[in-house]
Amino acid sequence: MRLFGTSGIRRLWDKGLLDLAVKVGLAMGEAYGTVVVGTDTRTSSDSLKQALISGLLAAGSHCEDAGIVPTPTLALAAREFDAGVMITASHNPPQYNGIKLLNPDGSAFSQVQQEQIEGIVSNGSFRVARWDEVKQSCLHPGAVERHLERILGEFPGGLKLKVALDCGCGAASVITPRLLEKLGCEVEAINCTASGFFPRGIEPTESNLTDLMALTRECGADVGIAHDGDADRMMAVDDKGRFVPGDKLLFIFAQAMDAADIVTTIDASMAVEETGYDVRWTRIGDNYVSEELKNGGEFGGEPSGSWVFPGLSLCPDGIHAAARIAAIASQEKLSRLVDAVPGYPLLRGSIDSEGVRLSSLEPQLMAMGPLSVSRIDGIKLYFNDGWLLVRASGTEPKIRLTAEAKTETRVHQLYNEGVKVIQDCRKEKVS
Repeated sequence: MRLFGTSGIRRLWDKGLLDLAVKVGLAMGEAYGTVVVGTDTRTSSDSLKQALISGLLAAGSHCEDAGIVPTPTLALAAREFDAGVMITASHNPPQYNGIKLLNPDGSAFSQVQQEQIEGIVSNGSFRVARWDEVKQSCLHPGAVERHLERILGEFPGGLKLKVALDCGCGAASVITPRLLEKLGCEVEAINCTASGFFPRGIEPTESNLTDLMALTRECGADVGIAHDGDADRMMAVDDKGRFVPGDKLLFIFAQAMDAADIVTTIDASMAVEETGYDVRWTRIGDNYVSEELKNGGEFGGEPSGSWVFPGLSLCPDGIHAAARIAAIASQEKLSRLVDAVPGYPLLRGSIDSEGVRLSSLEPQLMAMGPLSVSRIDGIKLYFNDGWLLVRASGTEPKIRLTAEAKTETRVHQLYNEGVKVIQDCRKEKVS
């Protein structure tokens, strides 16, 4: 039984997920004696948290509740415990929820750790502590304050710039407005109250951030900042009100940090290599970036908005990224930095994967005549003027497509050919 995707467990909220939370708590409680738990703002998060804590306590683990906090805040708190558990579905819609398991260094549970939990849950081999071994749970106050202090220690403050901010009514609402104000920013905020009824699509994509782009232009902000539901992601809008592609943000961060190389995912732009950095490619998922950074490196991230600063934590930290982009924008107009980064037309999208297996697509994809192929994650076809990546989503029942090319015509041709291969395969299954 496979419970974990590329970023923990994520499912639609229902009785099955509630039952699973108790079982995951029981499974974790056997191996991890102290655990800190936090939640995002979803309406189902508190109920799911209580179910998981019940399992932890029943197995004999001591548990502390950090309340509503971003995932990177919880990851920082986990340093004082054997493990951390974040109740979140990150950028998924509000009807989803999930469970993300974290190590004390902020990294997500490894494949081996996940398999251990899955094995116990699948076998039902739960150990329930004796009555005199059952621990108590308690609150874990101050996690947000400690995260604030840690980030403020890296930035001088007195930034004196205007920031447009959209937390999506997610967990960043409890920290990012305070952080920016402490840094000396004038904050124009929208969607910065903690609520499980998200007012926009919670993933910080260009199509979901039209209000933030408009606000940035209208109020004359130096930068716009947006988060997803649990604030492990951060995306930006420049001073012209333009959405900044994650591939360009990747380079801007690396440049500001004087990083020697970049760790990023296989779906990042080919322009990253043209900036002169040594690039270390990984599978898609911030956990793979974090794993590679254990081998060394100052910075890593993925174009979806997950930025990992290993000097602080191996958990992607959208809060730290918000402070860093504000500091960058206080030194130079963000629009100038964005325009200086090379870029090519790039398309990202997804298709419902029902009835389609990735392996069944390969013969038709290979018929497109690629010069070479990578199977680091899914199937990536390289051509002399671009590339196409087709892979199964690790968080939703979808097939993801990414295409990049040197011209608009070519990128749409590659993307549309990928879509057609999937649609043709689905028709064959139906017939």
